[in-house]
Amino acid sequence: MAETPSTMLALGTRAPDFRLADVVSGGAVTLGSFAGKKALLVMFVCRHCPYVRHVQTELAHLGRDYASQDVGVVAISANDAATYPDDAPASLKQMATEAGFSFPLCYDESQATAKAYRAACTPDFFLFDAERKLVYRGQLDASRPGNGQPVDGRDLRRALDAVLAARPVDAQQRPSLGCNIKWKPGNEPDYARRG
Repeated sequence: MAETPSTMLALGTRAPDFRLADVVSGGAVTLGSFAGKKALLVMFVCRHCPYVRHVQTELAHLGRDYASQDVGVVAISANDAATYPDDAPASLKQMATEAGFSFPLCYDESQATAKAYRAACTPDFFLFDAERKLVYRGQLDASRPGNGQPVDGRDLRRALDAVLAARPVDAQQRPSLGCNIKWKPGNEPDYARRG
């Protein structure tokens, strides 16, 4: 199981716009869907990845825990469903339903949104403040499959709480690790062609 780290997009980067369909409701989700929220969490996930499966329950808990707070949350899957059918919209809908996600799960068929966010792995997390400037990117917590660390969302929750309390987010951030995004043939971005 090869680990791919986050690109660690520069803090202060503005959230790129997007327009994607929620695999559960079929409704359109855009950056503007979260207008007025103090924070916006954009998560890149998929169904087949063992790293995502390892934290999936915590993602559902996190969504429920912050649902009553001033936070917008959206999950996006950008994997090539032709090669990874578990990551096709129908399968993602089943994942969202079974996991009890309270936030939209969208499918980025063109992979343009993943590229705009410089997403590299699943899971990959991007937290933006009220002005939609990036304040956190990196790991959910220190847990990985098989390392014995608790899945508690500590790092991401700390960043969310700071934004909600109008406190600065600690700039010392550790990259997320996971499976690489499964790019369509010929669609792999330059930033993913490392080493």
